[in-house]
Amino acid sequence: MSNISTFDEETARAEVYGLLAALLYAPPTPELLAQLRVAVTQAPQEGGFLEESWRDVVASSRELSDQQIASEHAQLFGGVGKPEVYLFGSHYLSGFLNEKPLVRLRTALTKLGIERDEAMPETEDHFAYCCEVMRFLIAGEDVSVSNLTNQKEFFAEHVQPWAAQMCDALQAHHRAVFYARLAGFMRAFISIEMQGFDMLA
Repeated sequence: MSNISTFDEETARAEVYGLLAALLYAPPTPELLAQLRVAVTQAPQEGGFLEESWRDVVASSRELSDQQIASEHAQLFGGVGKPEVYLFGSHYLSGFLNEKPLVRLRTALTKLGIERDEAMPETEDHFAYCCEVMRFLIAGEDVSVSNLTNQKEFFAEHVQPWAAQMCDALQAHHRAVFYARLAGFMRAFISIEMQGFDMLA
């Protein structure tokens, strides 16, 4: 991630989705946070749309310890029963978990030939999982699956409709510090993705 300015656009997009998945699915590893703390914060072009929000994420990672960030992840997303902030699409799209949005997502994944890892405890509508799917659709080697058409369709159906609500919940939460900053970056990134896919229409 620290060399994102030197990557081509598609590689950079895949890298961002991969990073978001890693930061949201589980408490970030010390290795990941160490990389984040030395990341380049200057955009390839001065004043780039993501530059300010990315700088905020990196600054927050430097201000907080590994344990503070891990504890924040646990407080927001972990625990027994209802989490403080949901990371599941079904919650935002239907108000309940394991509802019709998850069924539609599983149908889409089957169509793409993507199978769920049985070792994964979370359902496929977890935002981190959706990010991993987008990363695969960008960076996968089989162009019959990993192509712009499938990226646009999956994003429009399974990411765009609820990502902003999740970011709202994170930015409004009184315990969110690092993840509130990350939500600001996610919001900016999702906005750029939306604009890019709109240009393909």
